[in-house]
Amino acid sequence: MEFNTLLLFALTVLPLICTPGPDILFISSQGLSGGMKSAWVANAGVISGYLTHALLSVLGLAALVSASPILFHLLKWVGVFYISYLAVKMLISACKKGQLALNASKTSHLFRKGFLTSFLNPKGLLVYLAILPNFIDNHNDIATQSLLLSGIFITTCLIIYGLLGTFFAYIGLKGGLSEKRRRYNDGIAGGLLTFAAINLALN
Repeated sequence: MEFNTLLLFALTVLPLICTPGPDILFISSQGLSGGMKSAWVANAGVISGYLTHALLSVLGLAALVSASPILFHLLKWVGVFYISYLAVKMLISACKKGQLALNASKTSHLFRKGFLTSFLNPKGLLVYLAILPNFIDNHNDIATQSLLLSGIFITTCLIIYGLLGTFFAYIGLKGGLSEKRRRYNDGIAGGLLTFAAINLALN
């Protein structure tokens, strides 16, 4: 593929990636409440969800979802309910007393949660159904082109989400891990996820 085509694709998806949505808000909330490790584990889970989207797109399954509005909307509402569930858990945590313990039990399920957050996010499907096909030359190997464009999208997500997660982890840990700050951080994290669920439901 020509460099200009790859660059144009990157510039096209960049605003979409930077738009606050379930992925960004989930990673940011985990960095805020759980620190650097939680942010990067959540980021890895989110990226794995988009890798799965890329593979399904190459296999043609994304076209099946595109052809069935019922499947697309079902996926959307499953995502809304799942993110709402995560928001409620964070808000409940904010209401509980006790120090924050950053250990394996705190982050053991973040990868799975991150995966589901991105896999159930229609933004990824829209990239593969509405944007990516416009940059593919039908006269060349479609699968290879799709994987190359997907690599650009996923790498950009990894970098931007990683920077945001690191930034919020720094903010969350700067003042120490007192009970008051822990509950304050969990409350903000729950609010961010609530906003993400509402935004996903309305769009």
